Amino acid sequence: MKHVLLGAAMAVALAVPAYAQDYTIMAPAAPGGGWDGTARSIQEVMQAEGIAPSVEVINVPGAGGTVGLAQFAADSAGDPTKLIVGGYVMVGAILTNGSPVSLKDVTPIARLTGDTEAIVVPASSDIMTINDLVEKMKADPGSVSWAGGSAGGADHILVGLLAKSAGVDPTKINYVAYSGGGEALAAILGNQVTAGVSSIGEFSEQVKAGTMRLLAVSSDARLEGVDAPTLKEAGYDVVLQNWRMVAAAPGITDEQKAKIAADIEKLNASAGWNTMLATKGWSNTYLAGDAFTAQLEADIAATDAILRDIGLVK
Repeated sequence: MKHVLLGAAMAVALAVPAYAQDYTIMAPAAPGGGWDGTARSIQEVMQAEGIAPSVEVINVPGAGGTVGLAQFAADSAGDPTKLIVGGYVMVGAILTNGSPVSLKDVTPIARLTGDTEAIVVPASSDIMTINDLVEKMKADPGSVSWAGGSAGGADHILVGLLAKSAGVDPTKINYVAYSGGGEALAAILGNQVTAGVSSIGEFSEQVKAGTMRLLAVSSDARLEGVDAPTLKEAGYDVVLQNWRMVAAAPGITDEQKAKIAADIEKLNASAGWNTMLATKGWSNTYLAGDAFTAQLEADIAATDAILRDIGLVK
């Protein structure tokens, strides 16, 4: 009888799903940007899909995410309920700022999304095509000012790669870094800069409204529903995707890491997440485990080489 009861108890235990845990996600940027949007999208879907009972988002802006990263690494060690979002911009900021804290000081879990970069000008600009803009930059690199995100981030790297492909010294580009997407938008719309660069979703409303002109995108192939050439199509050998990831705290156990990874995998597979991606215009670039670790190392090495070309890392 004991064996029967024990067997029944084990069957019940196996039938009960693993416990759901609460999470706090750090967005290492001000509200309104890409990392904040990613963190709040994770929050919304995790709660709606029953992956986590409660998810809180906190913002710690500064220095391309490195301020938040340092705080996260120091304050969250060993805590499996703490997550941080980051991505390509953070990789560049760590190198550019000579940050003593890097992604080796946290526990990367998965790459989640990718964004195509876009180059725009104000609708009132006399620059009609990407080639017009590049010709202006060739004639006088300093006369063309570019509004974008953090120095050394994806936006800055894209301009550097475009300059290099066009035969312009990338160290001569006039890049103006803004801490938030709203500030960069205001600078572009106010004709304070020649052009702007950011993820295409950041400009979509202004392009639809006719206040900005979309000149080119950084994808490998033309985007459906987007009336603009790729940089490759325009004759520049440049392809770039601004990806975003989620990481856990340092010092967690293998079991805790596996639990978090399983929750993120559930998030990625959920209907709610796929609806969110379509709504936001994000590509699903999910990559986890050893494959993500290897890709992250490769991206860090490649970014280091690009930033040395641009002159931001010596």
